[in-house]
Amino acid sequence: MPTEAKHETIDALRVELGQHRTMIVSEYRGLKVKEISEIRRALRKSSVSYRVVKNRLMRIAAQENVAAAALSPLLVGPTAIAFGNDEAATAQAVLDAVRPYAKIVKITGGVLGSSRIDADGVTRLATLPSREVLLSEALGAIAAPMSTVAGLFDAPLRDVAGLVDALITQRGAAA
Repeated sequence: MPTEAKHETIDALRVELGQHRTMIVSEYRGLKVKEISEIRRALRKSSVSYRVVKNRLMRIAAQENVAAAALSPLLVGPTAIAFGNDEAATAQAVLDAVRPYAKIVKITGGVLGSSRIDADGVTRLATLPSREVLLSEALGAIAAPMSTVAGLFDAPLRDVAGLVDALITQRGAAA
């Protein structure tokens, strides 16, 4: 029979799963409590939470979530999960935070929405620019041809105005 503390932990994990769409799973075997606190502190600056979880309790909490099927295979060994919302920024923050402990902490994978990615996928994801940068680049790529077309349509009017100005100047000098 689960204790009241386990029920509270499961409820807290359900809340975390409901609030965040990105989870980066790592194995923390060998880290000291002080080192885990340093990782948490570094991640908190990026709006990412880092929780050490019991695999069985996490599986129970994820049963009603769409991420359950993707998350279950990653829950092996001592597990810590980083929860965030921006995929690339979360992956980058996690890799930066665990870099001093790279020989100890092993990234095992991640879940983006309901899709699982492996450790190499997390590393590649961390190299992507943030969502806002990607959207602005896409918008710039769409807007650039439109401004070129507008310039092409504006050019004949500008040329006519220049010719009229030159003609006025020439006639004014002749008079």
